[in-house]
Amino acid sequence: MARKKAALDFEQSLADLQTLVERLENGELSLEDSLTAFEQGIGLTRDCQAALAQAEQKVQVLLERDGELAEQPFDADEPE
Repeated sequence: MARKKAALDFEQSLADLQTLVERLENGELSLEDSLTAFEQGIGLTRDCQAALAQAEQKVQVLLERDGELAEQPFDADEPE
């Protein structure tokens, strides 16, 4: 259950960040509103970066073999 919540939190943060970027790019916000949106965006970016770093650590743990990291190329087209 925690994994699904973390994935949903990441997806929601990413969607919120996209919305903020679109609002900022639109150019219709006042300076004060733009600064507030930018501050929120920085927080969302940090949240997303932390979630991605945590996911990367989990992948590294899963790939670890006999105490050594066994890097493997990722091929999205390769069947499991």
